[in-house]
Amino acid sequence: MFRELARKKQELPKEVCIRILQTETRGILSVHGENGYPYGMPMNHWFDPEDGAVYFHCGRSGHRLDALQKDARVSYCVCDRGVREEGEWAWHVSSVILFGEITVIDDQKLVREITAKLSRKFTQDEAYIRQEIESYAAGTLLLRLDPVHMCGKLVKEA
Repeated sequence: MFRELARKKQELPKEVCIRILQTETRGILSVHGENGYPYGMPMNHWFDPEDGAVYFHCGRSGHRLDALQKDARVSYCVCDRGVREEGEWAWHVSSVILFGEITVIDDQKLVREITAKLSRKFTQDEAYIRQEIESYAAGTLLLRLDPVHMCGKLVKEA
């Protein structure tokens, strides 16, 4: 159902893909948008190593949710920051692409739990996290991406 990577030498092992999902903070979530156009948006994410799902937070309305109601299939692409070898101009960038389906979650206990975990990727200031959750959780939904396919690739931009 999914294509194999054309350049097998550049394929990343599953463990490296998971590490990228755990350490990087954001990627591009792409949905089937309006009038046949794809719609991609930058999203912060939290990867759950226990169930393999990727979680996002979002508001209760908008283009993204309208698109997901029509078709829950998405792709999500995350790139690392890349490295440059000494004396080279080209960056070595690793990327992971997930394909899967989104489930919208409106369980406030889960919204608070997951958004706290997501927030800890950015700050360890528990008072700030608690205040943000108290202020915004009621207007927040979770999107749970259950991957059906994952691939990763290392590219040298030369």
